Amino acid sequence: MANPSLMLLLIALCFLLGSFPGAECRRFHLPADESRYLTTEERWFNQTLDHFAPSDHRHFRQRYFEYLGYVEDPQAPIFLIIGGEGTSRGISNNYIAVLAKKFGAAIVSLEHRYYGKSSPFELHTTENLRYLSSKQALSDLAVFHHYYQELVNTRYNRSGVENPWFVFGGSYSGALSAWFRLKFPHLTCGSLASSAVVQAVYNFIDFDKQIGESAGPECKAVLQEITALVDEQLLSNRENVKNMFGASELKNDVDFLYLLADAAVIAIQYGNPDRLCAPLIEAKNRGNNLIEAYAAYVKDYYLGSFQESLQTYDQEYLKNVSVGEDSASRLWWFQVCSEVAYFQVAPPDDSVRSQKIDLKYHLDLCKNVFGDGVYPEVEMTNLFYGGSKIAGSRIIFTNGSQDPWRHASKQKSSKDMPSYIIKCHNCGHCSDFSGCPQSHFNMKGSSENCTSPEALDNVRAKIIGHIDLWLSECQKTDDNQSGFVDM
Repeated sequence: MANPSLMLLLIALCFLLGSFPGAECRRFHLPADESRYLTTEERWFNQTLDHFAPSDHRHFRQRYFEYLGYVEDPQAPIFLIIGGEGTSRGISNNYIAVLAKKFGAAIVSLEHRYYGKSSPFELHTTENLRYLSSKQALSDLAVFHHYYQELVNTRYNRSGVENPWFVFGGSYSGALSAWFRLKFPHLTCGSLASSAVVQAVYNFIDFDKQIGESAGPECKAVLQEITALVDEQLLSNRENVKNMFGASELKNDVDFLYLLADAAVIAIQYGNPDRLCAPLIEAKNRGNNLIEAYAAYVKDYYLGSFQESLQTYDQEYLKNVSVGEDSASRLWWFQVCSEVAYFQVAPPDDSVRSQKIDLKYHLDLCKNVFGDGVYPEVEMTNLFYGGSKIAGSRIIFTNGSQDPWRHASKQKSSKDMPSYIIKCHNCGHCSDFSGCPQSHFNMKGSSENCTSPEALDNVRAKIIGHIDLWLSECQKTDDNQSGFVDM
């Protein structure tokens, strides 16, 4: 939601939603083609800077988007898409749009504070970042809910009416979606939390284990061999091996190794395992140079068609406090380093990534980039929200079977919180929103490119059933026009 920015950053195609990466792989790069959006028209309102300091009256302008093309009834549901750890460019024409059309819903999407054009400050110094947290972001959503509901009521010349709201998010914003329902159950009929990383993880070794499992034994073995060869050549010919990947600007060797690990992760996470594994297995079988084969993949796919930037792996670049769309990596690392961790470290044995990517590397990065005093409060985060034992209601959790981030999600159903695993060869991060594979945008989140379309379609049918039930329960009682029933 992914570097931990690899999550999330994890932003994933999941963040065709309007942002996350989240927690995804590092951050997802949104497509520039405006035809892929229902709307890109910007709207603004004044947001409170610090929701937990009543004497602090500072505000900032927060951006949101609105689409009313499916609305026919003033009492129509309002679907709130939660922005994640990246720039919001509009409301995407993905599967949420399909759901909105089915239910005749209005769609609104709020950009996450600090990201994109919603920054409260002119500089992202560590001091200025202290208001960047999930808790502040959830309160942003509550304030926006009040603002927008009043706007709707004014539009229809009425007062005191509450439309039924339903919230959506993927990856990190998927966690926000679940947490919003948990903390503000009176403001929403339910939540769809796709690939929701609700469990903050300090030592996230299951991430790498899933990468190996999803790649398959043959591809995993080749990736491990490549990792060993690169580790060896970094000792004997550092500059040459970095030049092969076009990454000579990465002076820190472990920053470079993180780039190589993420390049493999991105294909698995977003449902493109064959794009990664097929050329590497072929190179192995032909006796070709494996480092050269992997370097070709990294340059052509990860740095090429996926358009990841080398500088986001450079710790000196992460120290840049200027505000702009390029600042999302620093912002997400701050959230990682202060609140949720998701440190993707190498398991002690059978690891795909280099053993040099360990806890010390992550903690040293946090200190180097943000200074002393910034440390991930993982235990407090999980205590506050419940982690994978979240005790909310009317929350749908969905995860792709091949997605490494599912190990930070809620994977087991509980009362009033169904959890579904979408099982197929290329079902990855936020497949329910974006289809397969997620690194290629599918209009309306089409399932036709999934290796098992019926797996995705079956889960989507269950999603529709839950939304239909929970919206109808909300709408049954209108004694005070609140739109909610007692729970």
